[in-house]
Amino acid sequence: MSKKVTLSREFIKGLWDQNPVFKQVLGMCPTLAVTVSAENGIAMALATTFVLVFSSVIISMIRKLIPTQVRIASYILIIATFVTIVDLVMKAKFPELSQSLGPFIPLIVVNCLILGRQEAFSSKNGVLRSVMDSLGMGTGFLITLFILGGIREIFGSGTLLGITVMPSFYEPWVVMILPAGAFLVLGLLMGFANVYIERKKRLERIDYLSRLKSIEPVTSGQEAA
Repeated sequence: MSKKVTLSREFIKGLWDQNPVFKQVLGMCPTLAVTVSAENGIAMALATTFVLVFSSVIISMIRKLIPTQVRIASYILIIATFVTIVDLVMKAKFPELSQSLGPFIPLIVVNCLILGRQEAFSSKNGVLRSVMDSLGMGTGFLITLFILGGIREIFGSGTLLGITVMPSFYEPWVVMILPAGAFLVLGLLMGFANVYIERKKRLERIDYLSRLKSIEPVTSGQEAA
């Protein structure tokens, strides 16, 4: 069935239809822990996307060579290799950011988003399709973490990406940069997302019923004739 889906659709589905956070509720640990600022959210999402894409490439290439009994262990080994690369590069090139993210970079190894995509998609599809799926999921994850981190940073620090955006008289909400703020903002965002989905379904149902009613008189007239 997946081969009938276009490559562009494989990418787009991760932005909303199968968004890792809002729809699949995956990767919640970094989503809640590191998004005290938009910069942290972007860095974590990019690191996760790098690991997701390259591990998907390797696993999709050798998927037929991995014995079923050790597939999970093999996936984790491949994922851990790329996580180590990301961790070392960040420590060498971006030490302050690496320190800010703390242990959550190494913990990408056990991120259920990455392992879940390997098991559900990359192990069953070719390289190109797996790359598009990974890029879509990574982009959806990036958008979510940026929005969440941006909202928390604006209200919690009065800045966005380190640039002051709130007036001088604004008193920052300290709760927004605390763990409680992460749960609060994420809960509100997921609530808005669910409201939007339900409203869209309701409008589609109303539109379908209205079209159905417009067809019925024509059908009845034809039967009478």
